[in-house]
Amino acid sequence: MESERVIRLATIADIPGVARVHVDSWREIYRGIVPDVYLEGLSYERREQMWRSGLENPGWKGVLFVAEDPGHRVVGFVAGGPPQEPVEGFDCELWAIYLLQVHQGQGVGRQLFRRFVEEMVQRGHGSMFLWVLAENPTVGFYQRLGGVKVGEKEIEVGGKKLVEWSYGWRNLGVNKW
Repeated sequence: MESERVIRLATIADIPGVARVHVDSWREIYRGIVPDVYLEGLSYERREQMWRSGLENPGWKGVLFVAEDPGHRVVGFVAGGPPQEPVEGFDCELWAIYLLQVHQGQGVGRQLFRRFVEEMVQRGHGSMFLWVLAENPTVGFYQRLGGVKVGEKEIEVGGKKLVEWSYGWRNLGVNKW
């Protein structure tokens, strides 16, 4: 199955697909965790604007990779770069990794993760962290990839208090993915 997916740098033309995956993944994964009214209020257009503002900005320090299926449709993505909120001991952050549910469990998420880590190492980063909702059913994915819980904070999404965990990888040079 992995050979059927292409992982590549995103282009402006991918933005609608990235926005669709972003919104649809949130609705799939966070149903029953995040208030429904919040999930229904998510907008493809607002996500397109968000991702477009990054990709079109020549000074953007982030990176965005997409996974596409054999029909060249975006089915997942990974993005990250400099920490949005620094976590001591880590020099880059995986901001987002999303994959449509129907494509999960086929190695695509691991491919996205691996490609992102390779890029961060090429850019001179040696360690990485990410934030994930504690109730996210895919938390085990990060644990299987060697992530170690390094932090916890409370956030509010749609009026509901939720807990986020931070997972970290202290040595990106050790290829274990």
